[in-house]
Amino acid sequence: MRDLLPTLLAWRAAGEPFVLATVVAADGGGPRELGAAMAVRMTGGVPGEVVGSVSGGCVEAAVIEAAAEVLADGRPRLHTYGLEDSDAVGLTCGGTLSVFVEPGTAATAHLDRVHDAVEQGAGAAVVTVTAGPPELVGLHHGDVLRANGYEALADAVARDADALVDVGEPALRRYRLDGCPAPAAGVAAWDEPDSVTVFFNVMAAPPRMIILGALDYAASLATVGRFLGYWVTVCDARPVFATNERFPNAHEVVVAWPHKYLAVTSIDARTAICVLTHDPKFDVPALQIALRSPALYVGAMGSRRTCEDRERRLRDAGVTEHELARLAAPIGLDLGASTPAETAVSIAAELVAARRRGSGEPLRRTRGRIHR
Repeated sequence: MRDLLPTLLAWRAAGEPFVLATVVAADGGGPRELGAAMAVRMTGGVPGEVVGSVSGGCVEAAVIEAAAEVLADGRPRLHTYGLEDSDAVGLTCGGTLSVFVEPGTAATAHLDRVHDAVEQGAGAAVVTVTAGPPELVGLHHGDVLRANGYEALADAVARDADALVDVGEPALRRYRLDGCPAPAAGVAAWDEPDSVTVFFNVMAAPPRMIILGALDYAASLATVGRFLGYWVTVCDARPVFATNERFPNAHEVVVAWPHKYLAVTSIDARTAICVLTHDPKFDVPALQIALRSPALYVGAMGSRRTCEDRERRLRDAGVTEHELARLAAPIGLDLGASTPAETAVSIAAELVAARRRGSGEPLRRTRGRIHR
């Protein structure tokens, strides 16, 4: 949805009719996550342009057909697709996928404010009732745009939305009309008259990638990090190296000693810290802070000998074995990388594996679900 926002707002401004389809539930090995979205611009009652994706190609054709139906009568629909679905190509990878298809007029009524929040780097949630009587849509930072008499329900949804924005996770939840949580139920029970099903499409602030060391490797990693959706910061104490011109794909370039910068900047459980300096006077103080922070990933570049010497220095500085166990060093997966670009891919691959709890093994050597 974050990627589609500019297109949706442009279509709305031009008066183009369109339909928005959003993944609100998934069970099994689906290829896309909750909140994955696809928009269909209609021309003369037929699809004229499609942006985004809900399944990576498995059910897109069926969703386009559903979009035409929604545009014709203006009523949103909830469709569930599975391996043996008779109405669609189906999910050949197994599992089921539930997609909420709604007219663009309803879907984008509140997106100006969400777009502004995203542009400012803040988190936001788009809240949509997928089944049930209340019209409760467009919640952003606890601000319910429309509640229509269900104040207790609106308050409960607002609290949950704020909590989900904090952790950056979308969710589908059921409530009673008085705002109390309703028991979990399958898709067939979502339209029970005494309950309402709400989808929280969360667009959290982008996770941070902090690159310490303004090297050529850092320039390539900044490019890959930005491509993966990170807010990228490059930090180095040497002003001749830490320049915006050398790192055009970094969101910010900071001239400071790395450890001093880490001591004052914001680090959370989604942050990746990549130490590329491989110089003890930079590495050791910075890693002491990084390894004791809540960062998801801490990696450090260097040869085997450099990494062994660095670990010894860190132990001498008081870093515990438990803290050292968090350190990915040498940084990256064994891809045989040589160039800065290849090394950036190696680091990014390890980071994705850490973020998604992947093994880093070739898929042909693993068993079980590919998409967790």
